[in-house]
Amino acid sequence: MRHCWGGASSVLRLLLALQCGVVVVVLQCSANALGSDVSALIAFKRAIIEDPRSALADWSDADGNACDWHGVICSSPQGSVISLKLSNSSLKGFIAPELGQLSFLQELYLDRNMLFGTIPKQLGSLRNLRVLDLGVNRLTGPIPPELAGLSSVSVINFHSNGLTGNIPSELGKLQNLVQLRLDRNRLKGSIPGSNGSGFSPTANSGSTAHNGLCPSPRLNVGDFSYNFLVGKIPPCLKYLPRSSFQGNCLQDEYSVRQRAFQICISGSPAGQRGGVKGFKHPTSDHKHERSPQPTWLLVLEISTGILLLVFVITGAITASRSCKLKPSIRISSWNRSKSWSDEITVLIDSDMLKSLPKLSRQELEVACEDFSNIIGSSPETVVYKGTMKDGPEVSVISLCAFEGHWTSQHELFYQNKVIDLARLNHENIAKFLGYCRESDPFSRMLVFEYASNGTLFEHLHYGEGAQLSWLRRMKIAIGIAQGLRYLHTELQPPFAISELNSNSVYVTEDFTPKLVDFECWKMMFTKQKHEKAPGRINNKSSFPGHLDSSEDKQADIQGNTFAFGVILLEIISGRLPYCKDKGYLIDWAIKYLQQSEEIGKLVDPELTNVRTEDLEVICSVVSRCIDPDPSKRPSMQIITGVLENGIDLSAAAILKESSLAWAELALAL
Repeated sequence: MRHCWGGASSVLRLLLALQCGVVVVVLQCSANALGSDVSALIAFKRAIIEDPRSALADWSDADGNACDWHGVICSSPQGSVISLKLSNSSLKGFIAPELGQLSFLQELYLDRNMLFGTIPKQLGSLRNLRVLDLGVNRLTGPIPPELAGLSSVSVINFHSNGLTGNIPSELGKLQNLVQLRLDRNRLKGSIPGSNGSGFSPTANSGSTAHNGLCPSPRLNVGDFSYNFLVGKIPPCLKYLPRSSFQGNCLQDEYSVRQRAFQICISGSPAGQRGGVKGFKHPTSDHKHERSPQPTWLLVLEISTGILLLVFVITGAITASRSCKLKPSIRISSWNRSKSWSDEITVLIDSDMLKSLPKLSRQELEVACEDFSNIIGSSPETVVYKGTMKDGPEVSVISLCAFEGHWTSQHELFYQNKVIDLARLNHENIAKFLGYCRESDPFSRMLVFEYASNGTLFEHLHYGEGAQLSWLRRMKIAIGIAQGLRYLHTELQPPFAISELNSNSVYVTEDFTPKLVDFECWKMMFTKQKHEKAPGRINNKSSFPGHLDSSEDKQADIQGNTFAFGVILLEIISGRLPYCKDKGYLIDWAIKYLQQSEEIGKLVDPELTNVRTEDLEVICSVVSRCIDPDPSKRPSMQIITGVLENGIDLSAAAILKESSLAWAELALAL
């Protein structure tokens, strides 16, 4: 009997041990999963460059528990991350590929931020994801076909970005997809469908083939509007509203409000290389000829036209006579709320902008796709990307102003700034193309050429390392210096960039730098004085439109010189000018700049073919540009001369350094 009891006791202890072991293993797996989630979220935070609302302020891996972080929802207090909600958080940066490691994630809301770069293909690994919302950002590049791996997803929202390429037919594999929004991008090609003629969201599809979007049995909401799609609408998708296909280049009787032929030819990436494939110019053939008009109706039309012409000529003569006595117009404040500055009356020459190219709001609205293609914004301005009818891509800056708050001082500042920008003409300065000034609706806009390769900031801090070789970085540095030399010393009066940084340097396809001044409008809406910051113009005027004194202008130029030194440090180090974890770039670099034998530590470790002579010249210039005493900073005339004489970009010098430099030379020059 005792023997039996002893055996039963041993079995019981064994079962208890196994149960405890299972619990320990489960807890350990859960802890490992959470640790992996923390690493992925920290990687996402590192890819965020600006967080003005401090949405990620409490994201720290110190405690190892992400479940208490803002925007993060877990399955349990210590469980896996199942939801990430950071909508409308003003985050500026990139989407880290590490988010694809959140194995149990069900919801990803990153819409209405300022995220740029491409959509990581690693997101296709999120098998449990149900909602993927990346709408209203600045994302570019193609839609990854790997997203076909989102087997549980029901909502995909990519609207209002800058996505290019074709719509992947692999999206038809998403059998649970209910909503697909791809509107207001730059997608091209045809809409992937199938050869079937009938389809509805309630139809039961028994086919297992995935030929385009038609096999998606639950798709109730689909929006493909305002892209550059061509061809026919798949019959299986015609249950969707017609508005879901408008604003494209489709040739289909079901489609409505398609783009003009000229825009379809010039507006899409394919159009720039000879037209949109699959788009044909609409013909004017008619099956029925119009019946001839009666003679009496023709006579009436001619008589009416003659009378109308007489009225127009008479009105024009009267207007010209009255205008000869009015060379200028008196504009007073349009704001009903009176203040001492509003009561100042300013005389504005009516012919002030007459010689400059003027564009209508309507043509800019068409070029910018109903002002939906936003590539930047601030409290003062919104920047759109557009494509004009004659082909060139443009950046359109629209002031965030209302007629009720627009004073005569604002108008004077605007017109002075337009004239100031129009006089700039240099290879390394973004070309001013025109302005828009209308009252109904109230509009104040400026138009510049668009540099299609993004900003220097994007290339330095989230670009392919091979794209910005040492040779290209030196070429960009000298190009920026030449642009600033033109602005500071060759123009009279001199011109200073309001906020000079790597975000105000755009690059073309051949990596030629283009300086822009998008931030000059901040002072326009600033009424109080503020302290001078390096690289930023100080508005000491009591009202917008005040002309800077020579002392102010000199301080602004010295601020640009300081900012140029910071940009040079960014170029050689690949580091951010300021990072919350590492502080200011200058503070980090100063100890190496003061010891010539240590300057090699300033160089981005990923760079190859670094020329020591070039580095010594750059560091010498940086040290003088960031001198704490502004009066000791040299002019850009001197700085540019030092760079041009000290850095040899000739083919002979480059090939002497490396026999493998032919390819790099061909890419950079």
